Formats: sequence, C-alpha cells, structure tokens
Amino acid sequence: MTQTTGAKFFANSLKAYGVTHVFVAPSVANLALAEASAVGVKSIVPHGEKAAAYMADGYARASNRPGVCIAQSVGAANLAAGLQDAFLGLSPVIALTGRKTPMEQYRNAYQEISHAGLFDPVTKFSGLVETLEQFPRMLRQAFREATSGATAPVHLDLQGISANVIMESEADLDVIVEEQFTSRPAFRPEPSPDSVAAAAKALASAKRPVIVAGGGVTASQAQAEVVELAEKLSIPVATGLNAKGAIPDDHELSVGIVGTYSRVCANRTVHEADLVLFIGSHTGSQITNEWTIPAEGTRIVQIDIDPSELGRSYPIEVGLQGDAKATLRHLIDASKPVGRSDWVARAKSLVSEWRTAVEPRAKSDAVPIIPDRLCNELTAVLDEKSVLVADTGHAGIWTAAMIDLNHPGQKLLRCAGSLGWALPASIGAQVALPDQRVVCFTGDGGFWYHMGEIETAVRCKVPVTVVVNNNSGYIQDRGGDDVAYAKVPGTDSSALWRFNETNFAAIAENMGALSIRVEKPGEIRGAIEQAMASGRTALVDVATDPEDGNPPERWAPPA
Repeated sequence: MTQTTGAKFFANSLKAYGVTHVFVAPSVANLALAEASAVGVKSIVPHGEKAAAYMADGYARASNRPGVCIAQSVGAANLAAGLQDAFLGLSPVIALTGRKTPMEQYRNAYQEISHAGLFDPVTKFSGLVETLEQFPRMLRQAFREATSGATAPVHLDLQGISANVIMESEADLDVIVEEQFTSRPAFRPEPSPDSVAAAAKALASAKRPVIVAGGGVTASQAQAEVVELAEKLSIPVATGLNAKGAIPDDHELSVGIVGTYSRVCANRTVHEADLVLFIGSHTGSQITNEWTIPAEGTRIVQIDIDPSELGRSYPIEVGLQGDAKATLRHLIDASKPVGRSDWVARAKSLVSEWRTAVEPRAKSDAVPIIPDRLCNELTAVLDEKSVLVADTGHAGIWTAAMIDLNHPGQKLLRCAGSLGWALPASIGAQVALPDQRVVCFTGDGGFWYHMGEIETAVRCKVPVTVVVNNNSGYIQDRGGDDVAYAKVPGTDSSALWRFNETNFAAIAENMGALSIRVEKPGEIRGAIEQAMASGRTALVDVATDPEDGNPPERWAPPA
C-alpha cells in the first residue's frame, strides 16, 4: 500500500476501470479532475448538473460501461433529478456528490440540504463516504452495484462541499480493480433446465407466438440470439424502444415497436398472438399500451434477470430468471425448428399494410416539411456505424414509428421520459463511441431545454450531429390544450404550446457549430450527410409544419 491522496486514488481507479470521460458540474473535485487529466481521463463540463447526469447516462448506454457524473453539494438536487431517466432506463451510472462536513450539518449551513431523500428514489444504492479509508471499498461497491443484476444508477455522497475532504486527504491506498464489474452485465445468471424445457414446450405448442424484446436484450447484447430464436421457431418479433435494432426493421420477422410509441402493425400482431415471450422487458404501461396489448388471457412466457419482474403485470405460464443472452442460448438449444407459414404471412401482411398506408407521407414533398419525410430521410442516411439518440414525446414516437434501423450494428438510445435528455445524452454517447456517428433526434421543445450544450460539444470537440424537428411548439400537447380551453369561452390555448419561431441554426452557428437550416424536403438528406461527414459538432434545423406535425395514431384494441 502507498500513501496517496483520495484524488490520485480516484483518478487511477477511473483509469483502471476503463472510464474515459467524467461529466462534471462546477465546482467539485478539482484536484481529482487534475489527477484524472494526468492519466488520460477527460472531464467534460456542461451547463448544469442535469446535463452532466444525462451525458453520463448516454455514455453508459452507448458503451455498456459505467458513466460517471459529479456535482458539489449545492448541485446534488439537480444531479438527482437528472438521474431519473437513467433509473427508468436501467442505466449503469455512478453519481458522486460533495456533502458538507458533520460539524456543518444541522446548523443552516449555506446551500446545504440532506441528500438521502433526493437519491433514494433514483438509485439502487446510495451511500455516505465519511473517511478516505472508506472510499476504496465504497467505490468498488458502486461499480459492483451499477453493473450487476438489473443495472441502475448508484450514488456516493463524499464528505466536503466539493468532496474536498475525501479528495485532499491522504492514506495508504492501493487501486484494486474487479475486472468483472468494469462493464455490464457483470454476471450472466442462467435459468433452471426445467424452466427452459417448459418454455421450449410452451413455444412449440403455440400457433401464433410473438417475441417482445425489451431493454434487457440491449443490456445483455443478446440481439443475435433474439433473431436466431425467432428464425428457428418462425416467430414474429416486436420490440420496445430500448431494443429497437435488435432485429433489423426490414427483416421478414420484424413487426416494429409495440405499445404507446409504436407501429400499428406491431400492436395488431401482438394483440393477435396466442403466446407472448417477453425478453428483458418490463411489462409496463408503455410497451403494453396501458396493459391492453397483449390481450387479457394471452399465454405469457417471460425472461428477466430480475425475478421480481416475472409476472409483475401478467400471470405467467413460465418464468425464466436469467440473463437474456445466456437464457436465450439455452432456449435455442432446447427448441426444435418450427414452421408457422400462415402466422408469419399474417404478420408480414400487417407490416405491408402499414407501410403502404404511411408511404405517401414518408415521401411527401409538402412545404412546410412534414416530419414523416424527415424520418424517411434519416432512415436513408443512417448506416451501420450510426447511433441514433432520441428524445421523449413526439421525438420518441417518430423514432419508433417512422425511422427504420436496417443495418447490423445500428443502435437506438432512447429517452426514458425526461424531455431534453437527448442532446446531452448524445454528447455522452459520442465520446463513448468515438468511431461511430451519433445523431441526436429531438424537437424544438426538447432542444430548448439544454441547447447550451451545443457550446459544450463545440468546446470539447465532440462531433455529434443534432437534427431538430422544428415546428415552433409543444405540438404533442396542443390537442389536449385545445380541448381543455375550448370548454372556457374567450380563452386561447396557444399560450401553453406555441413558441416564437426561432432559427436554431443561427444560434448554433454563433456557438461555433456547423449549422444548416432546411426548409425544403429535397434538402434534408444532403444536409444531414454533410453534418455527419463534417467531423464537427453540427446542427441541422429542419423547419416543419406545426399544423401537420402529429405522428401516426397508435392502434389500440376495441374497448
């Protein structure tokens, strides 16, 4: 053991665990950041704690390695708010905060509040680090918690307003790296042979089975196994947004995204199924269209690494507790090939019917541009080295319904619910995957939240491409606002959803980004290609029609 500061120990630990970047809101752990810089771990300083958390989240989801964000004591509440999306998205983020010393507690210390209640709802583990001697053990615990089981954020609260007590103290410390916990999944638990056999029997007996793949497939990197099982058993595949790309959208067994942010053909296929195999998917409201798809009484087989998820929303015929990749391998080996030509043909006909219905709008030359055309152009531009990062709301729906991922290796990282997440998250994703091209897809409503992070990307030389569907308002909110205000004579709902028209390209250009304004459909593809090829932070501001800006309606079963 050697005498060292907490700062040097922390920096060397980050390096040893394979962390390449940390996302830091000022002003915290300055000595540690200097030590980190000396060993090649870069610091990115955004314009707020939420953005730091979102960047760490994007980094973690893109790389399947822990993303690290840090804030001083007064920024802890903002950092915790930013962890909500990582928590909902089961992302392995490690958050560190400063906390004033015990002698300053309970005395109305400036800018200090209790942190425990802030982090408990958005982490799977949150702990206090009172002394430097505790720090090595707690840091290893943070990496273990973040990468094992159902992954999720963790939090360490370090003594000192800027973690200074821990970082500036000295002790005899050695860096110990538990290699298993440098990435997720740290473990690949396997189900019992009996449950595998029961699942294989259930799948073989079904006439109209469907696979619904969720974020656990992505976390486990089990995409190839999903396709292999589907092809062996002739089973159509629907996915949640977190698993989009697990099967190419142009594969004959792919029916698209299911649920509330969805394709009509996916919802209809899953509703017609007589058995649904959920793989690594929370059976929550979004992926089941408020628990109406699959239909009540449908046979359910469910695979999840977290046993508490098995049967949470639907009674299960067979539950398999295990890692998605490992479990699917056993299930593939235990299954005999099955042909289901009629059922596969039915699913393909639903997909074909849907594509025929949406094609005219996807190829529309209307001016102002309609978002359907923008999505069609993005499908054409994105290749096997592309990573698409999508915001929530309409951006999430457009991504699910109208953008295809047809190439192996493509990824979608999607917001789990926090509007404005996509821009900071795309910066984190780009630094995690420097050899890939990250494209952020957001609306103007989401872009306004954190548009200052364009400056961060420019300053830090992050070559992310940001595409803004700019229709000057919260168009998703407009319908509900109009209905409510119509009930009160003399009122105007536009104050709730309408924005001033803004040229974001002009603003981004002032911040140093390559900026392109698009107002005609024929200009979209070339603009995005130019942005992606530039090697710079780039923004493509696409002016779209606020009067024709709603995505296709989701399909729901008859009441």
